[in-house]
Amino acid sequence: MADGKKLGLLSLIAIVIGSMIGGGAFNLVSDMAGGASAGAVVIGWVITGIGMIALAFCFQNLTNKRPDLEGGIFSYARAGFGDYWGFNSAWGYWLSAWLGNIAFLTLLFSGIGYFIPIFDGANLASIIGASVLLWLLHFLILRGVHSAALVNLVVTIGKLVPIFLFIILAIFAFKIDTFSIDFWGKNGFSFADLMGQTKSTMLVTLWVFIGIEGAVVLSSRAKNMKDVGKATVIGLISTLIIYILITVLSFGIMSQSELAGLKSPSMAYVLKEVVGPWGAAVVNLGLIVSLLGALLGWTLLAAELPYLAAKDGILPKMFAKENKNKAPVNALIVTNVLVQIFLLTLLISDKPYNFAFSLASSAILIPYLFSALYQVKYSLQHKERKQLALGIVATVYSVWLLYAAGISYLLLTAVLYALGIFVFRIAQKERGENTFKPFERIWALMFDLLAVLAIIMLIIGKISF
Repeated sequence: MADGKKLGLLSLIAIVIGSMIGGGAFNLVSDMAGGASAGAVVIGWVITGIGMIALAFCFQNLTNKRPDLEGGIFSYARAGFGDYWGFNSAWGYWLSAWLGNIAFLTLLFSGIGYFIPIFDGANLASIIGASVLLWLLHFLILRGVHSAALVNLVVTIGKLVPIFLFIILAIFAFKIDTFSIDFWGKNGFSFADLMGQTKSTMLVTLWVFIGIEGAVVLSSRAKNMKDVGKATVIGLISTLIIYILITVLSFGIMSQSELAGLKSPSMAYVLKEVVGPWGAAVVNLGLIVSLLGALLGWTLLAAELPYLAAKDGILPKMFAKENKNKAPVNALIVTNVLVQIFLLTLLISDKPYNFAFSLASSAILIPYLFSALYQVKYSLQHKERKQLALGIVATVYSVWLLYAAGISYLLLTAVLYALGIFVFRIAQKERGENTFKPFERIWALMFDLLAVLAIIMLIIGKISF
């Protein structure tokens, strides 16, 4: 690529911000307020900011130090901890990608429902609409239609304009008295209660930051490699500020209980409280444009991940098949069939959007954790103290997320990882390997036991959607 076509600092920052701010930002307010007071929300963002910045730097460092690992996030787990954990990272990232698309579809039809009331994001009409859109995107991608600069530009404007409009109007509507009511919760300050509230925000904050690992993918396209690190930090901090403003300002407009009870997308109904129906209409239009772009991008990614993993020998060879337009046809079919099946959970879930994004966030925890652990291992081997410190922070954050996810979502995710064992065995046999290594067998058995426990708890009603 000629230097004139390379990306400067401002372009890199814009890409970082644009890749992270998606549909989740539009429902952030009610998702956070559902279990946390204003004070706990602020603390949750601080923890997330520190953890995500450390994790982003881990991805950047590993990309620079191990350019030979071209398979993406799963390559780090494989290089550091063997084939089975490399598989689990690829499997978990793929799970997260297509489960995230279910969350996007749910939120999209909630937004459309503002204009066409037959849709509400969780009824039969929404499932039919989401299914039609899913397969339209499927056939669009099979024809070889990938991303286009014009589409990305429209999507970026479509989501940022209503967000900035919301922030500006919310600043003028902000009331300190409303914000300070029950700042630490209805029972006042209690450290144990505050930790519980903060914990409840973690899957939400993780969900809206999923995609930070994509920032380092464009390293080779940067005019100056140092700009990649700067863009990552500036982009993360800018996005963090936007998220904090959205949530904090909302707590100064409506009470926690009012925010928690808002329909999706909650940002629309907060703005409706400030300026009337036109505010909600603007936000919903921005949401629809943003999610259409996000669905195209993440549908491509959800198909590309198993395709790349199959070419690397991590997943079965069937996922590596391309059609005449170079689209990963088998990976796309399997991915979208699974999305279609899981769309049916919208009919039995009390909060389908929350269920989908929480499961997507839980699924990505293992890929993030093992990337951070490989950063620690690599830094120890090469005696890099600064990088070791970043790896430790990212690892602690990832472990904290596993705890904060809660037993229900971890057990449900374990079912999906246990099913992955059969896929791993197929890939093993294709590579001419027929046995688990001893430590791999132990981890696989743990997934099996957790999956059985999850199924039992589902049957007796201890876990619900």
